[in-house]
Amino acid sequence: MKIEAGDFVVFHYIGRFENGEVFDTSYEDIARENEIYVEEREYGPLGVNVGVGEIIPGLDEALIGMEIGEKKTVTIPPEKAYGMPNPELVIDVPLTEFTNIGMEPVEGMYVMTDSGIAKIAKVGEESVSLDFNHPLAGKTLVFEVEIVDIEKGKDLESEATADVE
Repeated sequence: MKIEAGDFVVFHYIGRFENGEVFDTSYEDIARENEIYVEEREYGPLGVNVGVGEIIPGLDEALIGMEIGEKKTVTIPPEKAYGMPNPELVIDVPLTEFTNIGMEPVEGMYVMTDSGIAKIAKVGEESVSLDFNHPLAGKTLVFEVEIVDIEKGKDLESEATADVE
């Protein structure tokens, strides 16, 4: 049974940069080995609906045609992952935005703002540059995936009718 758009798919994955560094995984042991383990996270296979934009396009496309138990390594360019960094998403704010609340901005630190999460790209004498680009923007990603389960997509129209009865 091959994966088609509309199917619900459960899979394990290891996400790496081109240099081999692991940035994310569904395996707890691999997260620990690579020192990216997060205590609050529940590790295990990921379940997604394929072909509807729940995951990055390159990974979504790579799952099509795979079968239960199949393993695949796929290289995904930035255009099919998180895109290229957009210079318009880097904005300068006055340093006082931080100092007025007793916060010392540090380059590389992530901060929560009214507009979402931003990385402090640069700290100047009077301003701070905030980068709202996704942390993986501009990166080529390499995913190893293993299909655990496939639930064939249902005909949504007949499912909606069944709910009414």
